[in-house]
Amino acid sequence: MDPADRHRRVAARFEELMAGTTNWDAPSPVPEWNARDVVRHLLEWFPPFLQDASDVTLAAETSVDDDPVAAWRTRSDEIQALLDAPSPPRFEHPRIGAMPFGEAIDRFYTGDVFLHSWDLARATGQDDTLDPETCAAMLAGMEPMEEVMRSSGHYGPRFVVPADADVQTRLIAFIGRNPYWSS
Repeated sequence: MDPADRHRRVAARFEELMAGTTNWDAPSPVPEWNARDVVRHLLEWFPPFLQDASDVTLAAETSVDDDPVAAWRTRSDEIQALLDAPSPPRFEHPRIGAMPFGEAIDRFYTGDVFLHSWDLARATGQDDTLDPETCAAMLAGMEPMEEVMRSSGHYGPRFVVPADADVQTRLIAFIGRNPYWSS
């Protein structure tokens, strides 16, 4: 699946989870975050990252405190338009280097939305099932970089699960979440 199609699918699933959210203050599996903070994270970290790597300046979103769904839609639509554009922007990040724009969005942003879909689903008592093929591909790509990922401070220690756990459970545990967490 190409990056534009993957983003479209992952963003739509995240929006479905948002539509099913009735309590934005519900605690999430991410320590010290609630459901709204999961959305806030996705809206806030990406614009400066993208601006550091390209000439793209994303629009200021609607306040996640006022309307998380509208804030998400604005950002998601804007990113989708960039991915669907016939001539994508150049991407060259000072710490990561140059890569195709779609690949960068897919690797860093869409992957983050995919993982945080689990957090939002768990926080809000919705179906937390993630695509097993995507889980397997992400886990295979992350495991060789475990030391670098943990030293970044963005991932907690690996949660220990049985060796025969399904791939989603192993991925969630790998990124430092308790896959058995519930509110």
